[in-house]
Amino acid sequence: MKALISVVALSSVLTACAGFPAANDPEPTKLIDANYRAVDALVGGLSLKSDPAFTADQPLLVATLVSVDTLTESSRLGRLFSEQLAARLTRLGFKVKELKLRDNLFMKQSEGELLLSREVGEVSRAHNARAVVVGTYAASGSMLYLNLKLVHPSGNIVLSAHDYALPLDNNIRDLLGVRKASYY
Repeated sequence: MKALISVVALSSVLTACAGFPAANDPEPTKLIDANYRAVDALVGGLSLKSDPAFTADQPLLVATLVSVDTLTESSRLGRLFSEQLAARLTRLGFKVKELKLRDNLFMKQSEGELLLSREVGEVSRAHNARAVVVGTYAASGSMLYLNLKLVHPSGNIVLSAHDYALPLDNNIRDLLGVRKASYY
């Protein structure tokens, strides 16, 4: 009877622990929540002084986030984060134009919609966009640092900016295409 109770108790403990991440692989960062909060901060940073004519009913573009080291390259992370930023802006009532439907936008296969500074004005005019969300990311040993900017395409004036950082867990490493070996 004691052996049966011990087996049941041990089984209960092991089953309860199965839902928790391993000690060296912490619970994946809640990326969607973090990106939604970043958009909220970006929109909250808008100042009527910087552009009193900017309103939510004017079209916005969201470019693919790019590596700070190589502004013509992105990753699954950059493309996914851009999609999440666009989703949040849409839910907040902004008119976000879908760039993937555009033929003459600079698109590298497997990179996404990259807006180089010389193309921002042209693409924005073609879409009648009042502003463009652009962003960069950089990974360190333990963190992913991100910078978002809401830019007025005429003159590349930054209307709002927001920086944030996320722990560089295995989930983010996978999205960046760089996976560290896990040891259990």
